[in-house]
Amino acid sequence: MEKLVIHGGTRLNGEVTISGAKNSAVAILPATLLIDGISTINNLPNISDVKIICDILKELGAKIHWNNNNEIQIDTRNITSWKAPTDMTSKFRASYYLIGSLLGRCKSVEVGSPGGCKLGARPIDQHIKGFELLGAKVKTGSGIISATTDKLVGTSIYMDTVSVGATINLMLAATLCEGTTNIENAAKEPHIVDVANFLNAAGANIIGAGTDVIKIIGVPKLKANITYSVVPDQIEAGTFMLASVASKGDITIKNCVPEHLDCLSAKIIEMGANVEYNGDELRVIMNSRPKAVNVNTLPYPGFPTDLQSQMGVALSIADGTSIINESIWESRFQYTTELNKMGANITSQGKTAIFQGVKSLTGAPVSATDLRAGAALIIAGIIAQGKTEVSNLIHIDRGYENIESKFKALGANIRRVKE
Repeated sequence: MEKLVIHGGTRLNGEVTISGAKNSAVAILPATLLIDGISTINNLPNISDVKIICDILKELGAKIHWNNNNEIQIDTRNITSWKAPTDMTSKFRASYYLIGSLLGRCKSVEVGSPGGCKLGARPIDQHIKGFELLGAKVKTGSGIISATTDKLVGTSIYMDTVSVGATINLMLAATLCEGTTNIENAAKEPHIVDVANFLNAAGANIIGAGTDVIKIIGVPKLKANITYSVVPDQIEAGTFMLASVASKGDITIKNCVPEHLDCLSAKIIEMGANVEYNGDELRVIMNSRPKAVNVNTLPYPGFPTDLQSQMGVALSIADGTSIINESIWESRFQYTTELNKMGANITSQGKTAIFQGVKSLTGAPVSATDLRAGAALIIAGIIAQGKTEVSNLIHIDRGYENIESKFKALGANIRRVKE
């Protein structure tokens, strides 16, 4: 086991380059199964979730070659199995994208029930509903999800709730099906657009990704030998933006898509920061204690739930009282218990947390309760007085590439050690 040891009280300053989007990568990699040939994916984040899904693809018969730390070549011409190893697929949430991809290619699939961060109830009923409307028979039980079909046929699917995962999964399944599929009340996140762009680059016919109605006109096959670059990670970019706010820092964030961060930019300007735009760069400058603000998490283009805990760190030291209403995951506030160990004054109940801002945090041993909470606790350690130890790094490594190196380059006193 490893932990991060942070000596805090640091004002972050400098430049950071954002990696490819985790949420795109873990969907695009399964999507390569729809291509009977070779795909080259670059700007790929070198994180544990990506490595696990590559191992799963190998088990299914794909050949994978890493050209460098952030580019791989995937040959899916000899897929030999539609049964993904249940012990591997149960380790992370995005394994459910294998269902849509393998249904589309093999007409059969078996995976373990998806794992991931424990953020509350995370049903996949919208996925199952959509697969069944497309013509699949789906069975669940004993920790396994299986689906079979003679053929998938396009149809209209109305999402009862806005679901990113279900939107992508049904888009994958519908790519090679007969006829036209309309997904209504679809999610609009940037990584949905990224997956659609990847599929379209391979010859799919997907229209409307990024809006609440996506049309997929089925094609008989996709073309091989494509090269695609994963979109920059908006959540990693937002994490460093909030790190600048919390540390009263000056950080230039390179290789990002500023319009993906409009909602966050508006909120941190409200907190007193300056945000400067320059093409694919953002600069966030904070020279004072943050002002208290209220935040409501919403599906894109609203405030991202995946930046809620990082915002919570900044609000824990803000001047005044702030309220966060979490509309997506009921267990997203687990991190507040850890922040309170560091001297924060946070009261949470259900999907609401009240932050009574304190002037400073104090270092303490804390544990990452989920991926984004782990990033938040690193920021807390950087701004706290004294030493902070962050454990349970398995969560952080799922979604952030070289996070301690990036913070160290900004001036943080942080190192990874064996527990």
